[in-house]
Amino acid sequence: MSWRTIVITGSAKLDYQLGYLVVRKEKITKIHLNEIAVLLIDSTAVSVTTALISELLKQKVKIIFCNEKHNPCGEVLPYYGSHDTSAKIRAQIAWSEDDKKKIWTEVVGEKIRKQAALLRKLEKKEYQILERYIDELLYGDESNREGHAAKVYFNALFGQDFSRNSADPKNAALNYGYTIILSCFTKEICANGYLTQIGMFHDNMFNPFNLASDMMEPFRVLVDQAIYEMRIQRFENEEKIALVDLLNAMVIIAGRREYVSNAIKIYCRSIFDALNERDTSLIKYYEL
Repeated sequence: MSWRTIVITGSAKLDYQLGYLVVRKEKITKIHLNEIAVLLIDSTAVSVTTALISELLKQKVKIIFCNEKHNPCGEVLPYYGSHDTSAKIRAQIAWSEDDKKKIWTEVVGEKIRKQAALLRKLEKKEYQILERYIDELLYGDESNREGHAAKVYFNALFGQDFSRNSADPKNAALNYGYTIILSCFTKEICANGYLTQIGMFHDNMFNPFNLASDMMEPFRVLVDQAIYEMRIQRFENEEKIALVDLLNAMVIIAGRREYVSNAIKIYCRSIFDALNERDTSLIKYYEL
């Protein structure tokens, strides 16, 4: 199972040689493709051969490109992530609205539970409000407990003056971290043969990642915790590398310790099982 997140910075040439990614800088580094889950190219001074891109796609490695400001601006995914993609897509289109709402309700509830658990760990009394919101959660989150919880949660974490719409280093870091997590989810959705465009709750015609936006919700808390602990005053290359490395953190899922990148794989497959079997008990969540 691939697990490594490779970040390329500065000037470099990347090519393919006998099963290895070859990074040519002042010195040459070789990394076997079987080890790589994500390749993040964080520089516009990097050249990549089409032979390497082709082999990475065969191995279902997510390739993320950053712009001149070192922010993710695009990604490359294979057309066919599974041998039975056509059957998976037909099943996805057939998922009932009722089943999707049931799964979405479970996912939202888990997100709020993890937010409350983080606040409780940090000894923020607002965790009690979030626990109450969990009890008030309705089918399909029709009363928008998720939105109410988010306001309480972020103000408890980052102060009463904090707003997700403001231009400050914390928001830049949150957006960057969420983008990395979202990219991992789009990779797993494609690798399992499903479409990222067709979501459970998210249904924006301009969002190509509706399903990934749905499924990633409980994993956002990992980014939130990392940024809180970093005490960010500026958001530059060092902080970005730390957030990318979050994929190599360890969590517990399905009774064993896994890298976050592997936990995302296990969780995604359990969501698909739950939707296809119409059984929410099949969903496997991570624990810290």
